[in-house]
Amino acid sequence: MSTHTIDTAMARRLVEASAIMGASIIGLPGGWSVMLKLGMTEKPLGVQRTDKPRTWSSLDTCMNYLKNELHIVRVDLLDASNYSAGDVTKSARADSSERMKRAHEAAAYDKWFRAQVQDAIDDPRPSLPGHQVSADFAVRRKALKQAADK
Repeated sequence: MSTHTIDTAMARRLVEASAIMGASIIGLPGGWSVMLKLGMTEKPLGVQRTDKPRTWSSLDTCMNYLKNELHIVRVDLLDASNYSAGDVTKSARADSSERMKRAHEAAAYDKWFRAQVQDAIDDPRPSLPGHQVSADFAVRRKALKQAADK
């Protein structure tokens, strides 16, 4: 069980029980964190299944999370003294660009392939039964084999 932070599920239960006395938004290098007041103590809102404080890169998304997920609409303190836009905890992955490029190519191919299948389904020309196609190609193979033997 987490001892230093409060996860979202626990925070919801505490809000429903009116145990949270207030919330503060604290600026950190690269984002914003939330401190929840429980009586005389304050604990950070944490990431689920870990004991790390949750951070948001945008103040708007942090506030929307408090309002929509936890139903906390009043913030007691907004401390931006340690906030900086650059994120010191995250590093850009070198392969992100290539991974996204492959994902876009796959999505484009999937779209093209589905369009081809739909065009084939919508084709007004009559389709041939499989046994007729096999018979036609058997005749062609026989003719090609005879031509090759000459």
